[in-house]
Amino acid sequence: MTGGRFDFDDGGTYCGGWEDGKAHGHGVCTGPKGQGEYSGSWSSGFEVVGVYTWPSGNVYQGYWSQGKRHGLGVETKGRWIYRGEWTHGFKGRYGVRQSLNTPARYEGTWSNGLQDGYGVETYGDGGHPMPGSKQRLPTRPHSQPVRIQILPELWPESSPQPSISQALTTYDRSIMSQ
Repeated sequence: MTGGRFDFDDGGTYCGGWEDGKAHGHGVCTGPKGQGEYSGSWSSGFEVVGVYTWPSGNVYQGYWSQGKRHGLGVETKGRWIYRGEWTHGFKGRYGVRQSLNTPARYEGTWSNGLQDGYGVETYGDGGHPMPGSKQRLPTRPHSQPVRIQILPELWPESSPQPSISQALTTYDRSIMSQ
């Protein structure tokens, strides 16, 4: 593996490790005209794990696959933070999205970037949805347990289902040990 700097025709740059003419190892890539920056690990020209910062100040820190956010990651976007799983570039399976300024929060399952399945939603005023109100998904008050059906490989059917926080912690540990 070698290292160096490459200046793209569009004004972007890559500085870091190279192997077989592709980004490999640690490196930093900036887009043309300051259109964002990725700093982290690369493998055969693709991001693996690192931090992407947009010009707006939004940040994603986590895993990637084939150029898309995939695996465990944290996104800070405006006054919101999402911590959980990503699937092919979208929020996926489960995660927690919460406001940095209010009690607004959703903890639950996701599909194709949208809240979908089971979860707990808290409004910005700290309240919960009224039973029977129109919702995109079922919600449960914090005082009642939420049954989630995730991580079958980590939580066998004979075991009680974990809370999402427990699942994230367990998932964090399993990812870090790989």
